[in-house]
Amino acid sequence: MSNEQLKNNDPLNEKSFSFSLRMIKLFKYMQNNHKEYILSKQILRSGTAVGALIREAKYAQSKADFLNKLMVALKEANETKYWLELLHQSDYIDQAMYKSIEPDINELLKLLVSSTKTVKQGSL
Repeated sequence: MSNEQLKNNDPLNEKSFSFSLRMIKLFKYMQNNHKEYILSKQILRSGTAVGALIREAKYAQSKADFLNKLMVALKEANETKYWLELLHQSDYIDQAMYKSIEPDINELLKLLVSSTKTVKQGSL
């Protein structure tokens, strides 16, 4: 994946933006339906950071900066998966809600792993 691909409505950019919107809706749900303010802020922060970092990578100053932004996005995606699992296991979100979000975060993780591998291999 190159800088140019990130600039041109690529799946990673689109999927991370859609996922960020889902995390905002989950945040609102947690606050309105469960009066939960701590965990909801955690998942909002990490879940929206993924897309922000991918968008930031578009204007990276170097290949190293580009890779760094994608690696941090990968870490944030992994953290978001943790918060989702925690919310599910603690019954803040039910099985149906978890199963509807889980494929999205897993897909983002796979795309980010693939993208970072490609950049590391020098195929930029």
